[in-house]
Amino acid sequence: MNRLTGFFIAVALACLTAAPASAVTIEKIVSPSGIPAWLVREQTVPLITLNYAFHGGSSQDSPEKSGAANLTADLLDEGAGDLDGKTFHERMENHAIELGFRVGRDEFHGSLRALNEHRDEAFDLLRMALTAPRFEADAVERVRSQEMSGLLRDTTNPNSIASIQWWAAAFPNHPYGRESKGTVATLPRVTADDMRDYVRRVFARNELTVSVVGDVDAKIAGELIDRAFGALPAKNDLRPVADASPHGMGRRIVINLDVPQAVVNFGGLGLARNDPDFMAGYIVNHILGGGSFSSRLYREVREKRGLAYGVSDSLVWFKRAAVILGGTATQADRTGDALAIIESETKRMAEDGPTPEELAAAKSFLKGSYALSLDTSAKIAAQLTQIQLDNLGIDYIQRRSALIDAVTIEDAKRVAKRLYGNGMLVTVAGRPKGLTSRETE
Repeated sequence: MNRLTGFFIAVALACLTAAPASAVTIEKIVSPSGIPAWLVREQTVPLITLNYAFHGGSSQDSPEKSGAANLTADLLDEGAGDLDGKTFHERMENHAIELGFRVGRDEFHGSLRALNEHRDEAFDLLRMALTAPRFEADAVERVRSQEMSGLLRDTTNPNSIASIQWWAAAFPNHPYGRESKGTVATLPRVTADDMRDYVRRVFARNELTVSVVGDVDAKIAGELIDRAFGALPAKNDLRPVADASPHGMGRRIVINLDVPQAVVNFGGLGLARNDPDFMAGYIVNHILGGGSFSSRLYREVREKRGLAYGVSDSLVWFKRAAVILGGTATQADRTGDALAIIESETKRMAEDGPTPEELAAAKSFLKGSYALSLDTSAKIAAQLTQIQLDNLGIDYIQRRSALIDAVTIEDAKRVAKRLYGNGMLVTVAGRPKGLTSRETE
């Protein structure tokens, strides 16, 4: 009962809303050992939230052992230091501590949430997970088996098949073309030594990004940061990742699969986050497909013709590449119609750009909705980490509205042509009537 009470208290506190975006005050701090971080003091609840990232995600996997980084993330809380997996989880449960680990293509991300009264225990558990994971044989095989079940399901899942094929075709022979989860062929090859090697090479202080939100001052936050990360090596040892651009513009790949609906992935060259045209591209993409229920694609494909329940696209950026990526699912005999409309609307956006009315509405929405990404301590911490990774500056939250307002209709039209004038790579999983693969248009 005490465990459950503590857990529900923590959940209630974590769900409380934080200060509005305009009131978020960010401090740059440095821990006693020299680790820089951003801190937002949130004194309304006795809770601390940590978000962090190490450079070096699944792109650090070797091709023959893809999935190693992801398997590592899933095993960090399965025993560490002198604690076996059962004891480690009991410590977390007894103190209502949340630890999270996940892998992206470029970074390893982690998070922590705990009540102030249990923060020392929480940061000690995190330190052990990062510096002394056990990777015991029974835990490795149990977690590997769970992941293999998911990978086997993906081999018959049209959403997974269309996505996997898109990335593989867009980035052949590049780490971005491989799935972070690995494959049914590569995951069985990953050993505990491979995971220890990943930890040794990636978990280091020199490319560590840290954000803290909570009822702590700079001194305590710095001490806690050192408690978790101070014992890590000073420098990482990452494998180089080459710059890349998506391949296959104008290509269509149809994967025959006996399912009632066909899944479509489409995309092309995007914009790097530090590109001067990024904000204009972000707004234009919102108008075309990123705006969910208000976008052109949703209106033309879903509302006017009822061809799909949803359709969208978004800008996706990495350290070494940037893409636009979208998708939809529709009845097999209507797939050609849906794809034709998507291609037509994309071409129209490239040629004509948005209207002044669309631009004004998109600006208003993007400014007004941003507060929703900063309405809890966990969201604030995650945003701070991403802002640091993107090198946007500590005042980005305050500057963001002005950056949006500065985009003119001329900017939007020019960037629309740049984004959507190069064709798309399309993958389709299913049995789409009348659609076949093609190499180029």
